[in-house]
Amino acid sequence: MAKIRGAIVVDIEACKGCGVCVPACPTDVIALSEEVNGKGYPYAYMLNPEACTGCTNCAVVCPDGVITVYRVKVKE
Repeated sequence: MAKIRGAIVVDIEACKGCGVCVPACPTDVIALSEEVNGKGYPYAYMLNPEACTGCTNCAVVCPDGVITVYRVKVKE
C-alpha cells in the first residue's frame, strides 16, 4: 500500500501572518517565519515538511486562501 505524502505552497507575499493555520495542522508542520514579506508580515512556511500528510486543514482554515496543498503517493 502506498503512503501519502503532502506538501504545501504558501503565497508568501499574500500571507498576512495571522497564524490560524499553525494550530490547525495536526502534525505540527507549519510555523510562522521570523522573516517578513514585502508587506511586513511574518509568513507561514513548512517547518517540518517530512511530517506533512496533505490533510488540507491549513488550506481550509486560511482566511485569505494563500495555501495550496499537494498530495503525492510514495512507495514505502
